[in-house]
Amino acid sequence: MFIVMSLGGSILAGDLDPVRFKTYADAILKISEKHKLLLVVGGGVLARKYIEAARGIDADEVTCDFIGIDVTRINARLLIAALKKAAYPEVPTDYNEAAVAMESGKIVVMGGVLPGQTTDAVSAALSEYLRADLFLIPTSVDGIYSADPNTDKNAVKYKTLTGYELNKFSSTASLKAGSKSPIDPVACKMIERSGIRTIVLDGRNPENLIQIIENEEKGPQAECNGTIITK
Repeated sequence: MFIVMSLGGSILAGDLDPVRFKTYADAILKISEKHKLLLVVGGGVLARKYIEAARGIDADEVTCDFIGIDVTRINARLLIAALKKAAYPEVPTDYNEAAVAMESGKIVVMGGVLPGQTTDAVSAALSEYLRADLFLIPTSVDGIYSADPNTDKNAVKYKTLTGYELNKFSSTASLKAGSKSPIDPVACKMIERSGIRTIVLDGRNPENLIQIIENEEKGPQAECNGTIITK
């Protein structure tokens, strides 16, 4: 399979722990033994801190976006270093560079691309553009819920949603971890239009990624611990 993964900065680089990068790299290397991988890394807490500082000096929002993009690319380069020779050595800066990098046969890792686009949106666009078989979104929750499971004991986790249903959630959700949809609205629209099989899963333990993919190898009806987005 060709798998695109949107790897949130808070999942990978929340505290810049080298062990965390190594642990994730080990899981990614194991997955890459059977599958082609393209990973888009987010900026996480560090990006938000830089953006807050930029706003504090009255920087415009486009400048703030570029600062966030720079941080995502630093996180991507750290993961490339952890993956060593298995990774493509450079960080692609646009969609065409990513397509060329994939021709190397190595694991490709990149960050943001353009102002106004989250790394979720970049990942979703790449999934469509490069015709991925599977789009994974590891987050700090184990799927999409009817309400915030941290505050509502009656919140129900959805095993499956259509792209249309996902878009309905994204239009009303706060888009914070644990809310109805932990995916940004632009990415939701791209997921709906492409129809690509998408799974939102708990990425706090990288072993979950391995388990999800092993289940996918058994077929689309296999058990899944996350939320599957279908056509």
